[in-house]
Amino acid sequence: MSDAQCARLTPKEKQPNTAFFIKLNLKMLQVQDLKLFQQIVRTGNISMAARQFDLTPAAASAALKRLEQHLGAALLLRSTRSLKLTPAGEHFLQHCQNALQALALGEQALRQLDSHISGELRLTAPSDLGRNVLLPWLDEFQTLYPALSLRLELGDKVAGLYREQVDLALRYGAVADSSHVAFAIAKAPRWVCAAPAYLQQFGEPADPMQLSQHNCVLYQIDERAYDKWLFSKDGAEQAVNVSGNRVSNDADAVRRWIVSGRGIGLKSAFDMAADVLEGRVQVLLPQY
Repeated sequence: MSDAQCARLTPKEKQPNTAFFIKLNLKMLQVQDLKLFQQIVRTGNISMAARQFDLTPAAASAALKRLEQHLGAALLLRSTRSLKLTPAGEHFLQHCQNALQALALGEQALRQLDSHISGELRLTAPSDLGRNVLLPWLDEFQTLYPALSLRLELGDKVAGLYREQVDLALRYGAVADSSHVAFAIAKAPRWVCAAPAYLQQFGEPADPMQLSQHNCVLYQIDERAYDKWLFSKDGAEQAVNVSGNRVSNDADAVRRWIVSGRGIGLKSAFDMAADVLEGRVQVLLPQY
């Protein structure tokens, strides 16, 4: 309620009511002052109430005066021996108690949100990262918070993240779209790797340029196969054009082809870590 609206009210409409006090500007009404006023009424003594808030009696009196000035009404009649609520103070006390109770319930609700996570969490992530890393983590997370439901979309397209209505999007690489805001959570190196069976049959490349002589399993996004692999060593960079007889837009299909010895692939370390540790594939050209 604005001051202009208040000025147009009739005397009858200007009687104190709960709605009016709920709409008071809380930036000007300090919550601590409201609590102190309530405690002064409870104890009937400014000094006693001040001690409970670790204030001096003078500071408590100043806070009470500040509250009365803001409201434009005296709340307490003070004498050397007693304090008594004025009619305005009696009206305001009830609204003050209601406001403090509402704030306390709000704080309690927020604390319960921290300890009781519920609702739907919507995520999107690269298919290989989702299958090999996120799924067990999400299972553990949902075990801790069974009231939470998950909606996981796996795919590698970055475009349209805003239209997908997701809470969190995980992606590899640098942010190409300046309208996206992102932060790095981990380094995700890519490995050139192949199965021992492939290497026994076709040999191991000694440098990146020899990859052009091998059958490479290629990954495709938006009808484009990633057939140019970038390498760096001692600050020098080189690009190698590769080719092969197998291309897929599914990252897990590419991984399975590599593991089965169908060719050499370039894959995220997150995706291939378990296969490397178990000896199903070997990392090539580790110096690059």
